[in-house]
Amino acid sequence: MNIKDIHNVYFLGIGGIGMSAIARYYNTFGKNVAGYDKVSKPLTNELISEGINIHFDDHFENIPVDFRNKENTLIVYTPAIPKDHKELNYFMEKGFEIKKRSEVLGMISQEKKCLAVAGTHGKTTITTIIAHLMRQSRMGCNAFLGGISKNYNTNHLVDKESKYVVVEADEFDRSFLKLNPEKAIITAVDADHLDIYFDEFDLKDSFKQFINQINPGGKLIIKADLDFVTPQRNDIETYTYSLKGKSDFRAENIRVEDGLYVFDFIGLKGRINNLKLGLPGLLNVENAIAAVAMASLSGVHNDEIFNSLGNFKGIRRRFDYQIHREDFVFIDDYAHHPEELKASISSVRELFKDKKLTGIFQPHLYTRTRDFARGFAESLDLLDEIILLDIYPAREEPIPGVSSEIIFNKIKSSNKILCNKVELLELLKNKNPEILMTLGAGDIDEIVGQIKEIFNKN
Repeated sequence: MNIKDIHNVYFLGIGGIGMSAIARYYNTFGKNVAGYDKVSKPLTNELISEGINIHFDDHFENIPVDFRNKENTLIVYTPAIPKDHKELNYFMEKGFEIKKRSEVLGMISQEKKCLAVAGTHGKTTITTIIAHLMRQSRMGCNAFLGGISKNYNTNHLVDKESKYVVVEADEFDRSFLKLNPEKAIITAVDADHLDIYFDEFDLKDSFKQFINQINPGGKLIIKADLDFVTPQRNDIETYTYSLKGKSDFRAENIRVEDGLYVFDFIGLKGRINNLKLGLPGLLNVENAIAAVAMASLSGVHNDEIFNSLGNFKGIRRRFDYQIHREDFVFIDDYAHHPEELKASISSVRELFKDKKLTGIFQPHLYTRTRDFARGFAESLDLLDEIILLDIYPAREEPIPGVSSEIIFNKIKSSNKILCNKVELLELLKNKNPEILMTLGAGDIDEIVGQIKEIFNKN
């Protein structure tokens, strides 16, 4: 099916962060867009306000009449949709053109020069900074982001005049293997998604295949200390980045001024002094180095980088301040892998050295909980007080013997509580934390507003 012949695009799982970006893309270009999602949430409400028809009950009778013509309708689905889904099976039985989200993103990105960010951590932050730097420069860009940019209040940017598209290259379900980027970044290759990959070696092989899909004449930017052997390709240029050291792209003179990180960027086009970054944590300085490297290699001038990085506002649910008072700080963060938890908690420690740190963590997926229980426990032990919630299953069915308790039992700290979300809100009414964090990739964000209400009343 030629994209130009498509009149209707129907999304199964439209409320996902990746799916919603593609839905917004087609909606922007005047296509008739509708879809299904399991539950209503702020993101689906935003899509509805933008004119997209969404329902939340799985039944083929809910599919609008316009979307029952298979000749001009494309069906896009996420792997999170179960195989027995009624609407998915309706479209399959009727012979509709059905594609995974990753396939559609691959199709769209082929129309532009694709700048892709891959890695088990840091993708969303780096992708969103790149998009901001490109957007604020004469280059411009289109973008499909894995989070909501606070600068633009969306996860999709469109610039019909720009030849660039910035995408988050997701390793889940091997989705990034549908991309053929002009330039790519690899941030980390830690074991994850072991429900998809046989083991860590299989995951690394998938990243090697991704590198082999970079277009001839392209560029690869890879984290310098990565325990990962890259394929040898003579037809692409490979560069390294790091926080410090002798990498092609790095930082010098890192310091904190007025609550902001300030650093000098060293790159192929010389030095950019006194860059300011409003995100906390040295990890985010390193993420910014990768983003600046990509922007620089894509033609953004040093003065454009200097002028735009300082006004980058961040991403929803990525070290997202909800309350920031002198007596109390509340931060919401998407961290859902042991390494991400460690980085996020360590960043808070760095900023608030003498404060008591309370963290609420909701594990995401039974398989991830089973595979990394010890790592989760070790990261959570960095907190002064730990509140552990039930597992958010997402696309998975329960696994016998796997619950949050297997993490709880491995936590060494005695200052720990295991509860569900309903019990949590009552529990917090009787607490007086100094620094509070909500952590996880499930639906914990749905109660962030209620938590804010509890502590705004205090």
